[in-house]
Amino acid sequence: MVIAEMNPDAKPRNLRVLRRYLRLTQQQFMERFLSGPSGTPMSIATYSNLERRGGKRLDAVITKVSRKLNLDPMVFSMDPVAFSEQVGQLVAASPADPDPSAGGDITELVNRLTVFFADKIVIGELRKGSRIPSDRELAQTMGVGRSAVREALKVLSVLGMIDIRPGQGTFISQKESNFFAVPLSWSLFLSKPQVEDILEVRNLIEIGAARLAARSTDESALSQLYARSYEVFNAYDAHDQKRFLEADVAFHTSVASCSGNQIIFSMIETIRNLLKRVSQTGMVTDEQMTEIYGEHKEIFGAIMSKDPDAAGKAMAKHLHNSQDRYNYQ
Repeated sequence: MVIAEMNPDAKPRNLRVLRRYLRLTQQQFMERFLSGPSGTPMSIATYSNLERRGGKRLDAVITKVSRKLNLDPMVFSMDPVAFSEQVGQLVAASPADPDPSAGGDITELVNRLTVFFADKIVIGELRKGSRIPSDRELAQTMGVGRSAVREALKVLSVLGMIDIRPGQGTFISQKESNFFAVPLSWSLFLSKPQVEDILEVRNLIEIGAARLAARSTDESALSQLYARSYEVFNAYDAHDQKRFLEADVAFHTSVASCSGNQIIFSMIETIRNLLKRVSQTGMVTDEQMTEIYGEHKEIFGAIMSKDPDAAGKAMAKHLHNSQDRYNYQ
């Protein structure tokens, strides 16, 4: 392994690259590398800022991580491209190398279960709202452990393909068509779980959806978009952050609905569900709410003005700014 030219400013990004390579959330990463007898030494927000901007405690964190991985702390000052290329070698040489089966097997099992349920729907054995076999039965069918099945079912639940009802069982979603649209979006990015790739796909699709929405003649869908836009305004006017974030998501899915393309709608819905899982907090400040509200007005105005170019540009601007506002793991 060759250590490239040193760049101390690269430390935050390289720390983030390492964590993502290990397929750990920020909470999991802190518990594994930073926890001591008294527990985790800092808040998620503090650690998140270290990954994004650096800070006084960055070197102390890197020292602890390096000690547990038996690394030279200087490697975190490598050029980010070189570090990304060599991170596999760094981790492979470490006695703290994670269990290689921790992430990939679940991804494969999710795909297998998706195909299994889709086949059952096609032949009529399952339909909208049907109760699926127990995790014990599915484990036997798939030839895996029950814990792996439970983890895979949680992923399918996040994707909106099944409904897990505590005390009742697990059921095919009321939108059972997801089993034919979602696997496409799922395969696009989960075979290589890179958040940057997910965001790139999301941006391309949402910009296209906004352009298509500006050409829409579906009065019902456009009326729904108007209603969602008004919900954003009401939440903004009330300074209600939780309601504002919910209205923000609803606005975007409504734009996708106005595109008139069910695959686009399904992919946007799927990607946004996944990004909610990797967004650190999803919280916004009052200043950010003002920015988002203004950007939504631009998107809505361009769509209602039937201007595809303006709608695409307004959505691109909003998505670019949102990447800085939200902390994706």
